Amino acid sequence: MRIAVVALGKIGLPLAVQFAGKGHGVVGVDVNQTVVDLVNQGREPFPGEAELDIRLAEVVGDGRLRATSDYADAIPAAEAVVVVVPLFVDDETWQPDFGWMEAATRSLAAHLRPGTLVSYETTLPVGTTRTRWKPLIEKVSGLSEGDDFHLVFSPERVLTGRVFADLRKYPKLIGGLSTDGAKHARAFYEAVLDFDDRPDLERGNGVWDLGSAEAAEMAKLAETTYRDVNIGLANQFGRFAAAHGIDVYQVIEASNSQPYSHIHRPGIAVGGHCIPVYPRLYLWTDPEATVVRAAREANAGMPAYTVGLVEAAYGDLTGARVVVLGASYRGKVKETAFSGVFPAVQALRDKGAQVLVHDPMYSDDELSSFGFTPYTLGEPVDAAVVQADHPEYAELGSEDLPGVRVLVDGRDVTEAARWSGVTRVVVGRAA
Repeated sequence: MRIAVVALGKIGLPLAVQFAGKGHGVVGVDVNQTVVDLVNQGREPFPGEAELDIRLAEVVGDGRLRATSDYADAIPAAEAVVVVVPLFVDDETWQPDFGWMEAATRSLAAHLRPGTLVSYETTLPVGTTRTRWKPLIEKVSGLSEGDDFHLVFSPERVLTGRVFADLRKYPKLIGGLSTDGAKHARAFYEAVLDFDDRPDLERGNGVWDLGSAEAAEMAKLAETTYRDVNIGLANQFGRFAAAHGIDVYQVIEASNSQPYSHIHRPGIAVGGHCIPVYPRLYLWTDPEATVVRAAREANAGMPAYTVGLVEAAYGDLTGARVVVLGASYRGKVKETAFSGVFPAVQALRDKGAQVLVHDPMYSDDELSSFGFTPYTLGEPVDAAVVQADHPEYAELGSEDLPGVRVLVDGRDVTEAARWSGVTRVVVGRAA
């Protein structure tokens, strides 16, 4: 099979490699020429994705995968086109920005040939596949969906850093605009994916047809929004428990000891491309979803709350040297999308603190490019905030941050015994 993958980012490139690894001929399209060049050299453009370096080199070396910036080179020969172009959401208005996706859709539609399957994997508001992409593709291509080509939505359900494992682990959801489109999508994904045995699933693992594009769109939003709402609830519990001398982590462990409770853990921030973003996409089409909105607002307020804990323990922060430990949105991942580092740094600056940032995954130049002042372990500081749960931070102690008086652990990763003589506060845990 000949396949085109549009956008070779942290999801698109592993997908292209997976498809090629199953013996298919894949052409990846990306507007970033540097990415195109690196892929064609068999070199991963970004670090941290398990197995990607070896698998990429293999399929490029065998001629099964190549990259281009030219849609005319990739689309006309493709029997299936998979679109993984980013969809951005404005941080202030919560409105989706379809600009990049629309540009990519126009470009692929201009070169679309009859008989092609087009599958969108980028998470979308409910109804987008049918009401936005279908008419746009038909207008630009002059082709008719359902007769000349098939359009489906099939959300990516993977986590960066473990994409290949997640592709095997979770059912592949599909939703077509027609029965024939769904049949083509099922055949395609069964030909490019492998699935682990999942005896815990009544339907078994594999390709799941949800009956419509809208159902598939909503399923992706629902599973991610659930996590945001759950974390929002955990944060509410954590704030209440801390104010009343209760250890919320024991409460959560006790609650989750029976099978009907699955409470997540509180923390300084909810970051990444998915959890803080997709509830906003859901709210775009269901603005009356008060539970979703309240959870998103509660989670967005956690960095400021955490900085308040620093101030309560330290006192006036004017002029204080405060280091934020962790720029990444989560441990062991070199990614700052919607990371809590940004609001935490701003909240500390608003308090008059001199803010420094440390992250073992970023160089000083990279941290400076974000507008941060880099910090080196061993330099004197007055206070510290753990923002990312990098495993390195579990090994830190007061001797690594000379002069530190207050440590606020936003991820519950530090060990109390290592911080003798320091006021140590854990988000969600009573002082």
